[in-house]
Amino acid sequence: MSRTLRTLAALSLAVLAVPALASCTSGASAAPETASPASAVTVDNCGTQVTVDSPPQRIVTVKSSTLELALALGAGDRIVGSAYSDGPLPSDLASAGEGIPVIAEKVPSQEAVLALNPDFVFAGWESNFSADGVGERDALQQLGVTTYVAPAACQEKKYQPDPLTFDAVFDSFLQAGDLLGEKDAAKKLVAEQKAQLAKLTPDDRGLTAVWYSSGSDQPFVGAGIGAPQLLMHSAGLTNAFADVKESWFSTSWEKVADLNPDVIVLVDSTWNTAQHKIDVLKANPVTSTLKAVQNDAFLTVDFPATESGVRDVDAVASLIKQLAER
Repeated sequence: MSRTLRTLAALSLAVLAVPALASCTSGASAAPETASPASAVTVDNCGTQVTVDSPPQRIVTVKSSTLELALALGAGDRIVGSAYSDGPLPSDLASAGEGIPVIAEKVPSQEAVLALNPDFVFAGWESNFSADGVGERDALQQLGVTTYVAPAACQEKKYQPDPLTFDAVFDSFLQAGDLLGEKDAAKKLVAEQKAQLAKLTPDDRGLTAVWYSSGSDQPFVGAGIGAPQLLMHSAGLTNAFADVKESWFSTSWEKVADLNPDVIVLVDSTWNTAQHKIDVLKANPVTSTLKAVQNDAFLTVDFPATESGVRDVDAVASLIKQLAER
């Protein structure tokens, strides 16, 4: 289907969705129009000007990081659909997320999104907005749908964090709070997480680490400017690939072996478990002799905590605890 036909189809679905939504009784529903009027908020988001004149009432989230932030800010009753979940919600947000419809296991189509008649789409990656995905940002804007990308996921060098810091993470919470009409909740969230972070004591042994995200023949690892670097550095670990100006990148097992890290951080997910990665490392003749592999010096991080979001401080605390137990 051409882009023009796709857009026309989406418009038709958006129009047809309105009466259907009015009679819908299952899943999340739009919040009552109780929010007090607010002045317009405009931000430069990955090079796109985003303006909201009042708090959005029909929000769609794409990726766990955006769903969890919107829930943490108290906007759960305005989320009409979510997609591309990286795992179950953390226990403190589980009840707030009950009843929110899951519209796709991965990136939803533009038609599926528009069928929910949203006024705001909050995406975790820039690539979520494409003609073959949620829809292009300009096209959605023309349909009256505001789009917003988690700032840490911006790809242009001008907007990409270099490196990502907790100040930038907390600033993104405040910006999302402004756009979603949850300023006070965002300030409270930032204050709580700053206080939690301040109580943490990083490991002081000067251990080196490799962040192993995925890949069997060729490892996909955490590099020097994204969330892996932030989490490892905050826990007191020295990222063996800190000199690579990327968030993640593909390397070789030979390079990992040359660096011979003290510990290996494993990303754990249901579709690519930490145990599977351990099996890969122990079976590979290049990595099986590494001191970290022979000593079972493995740390784990849940997949949803590997991007900028509300789980980052907890992830640092978990890494520090795991190091202390070794």
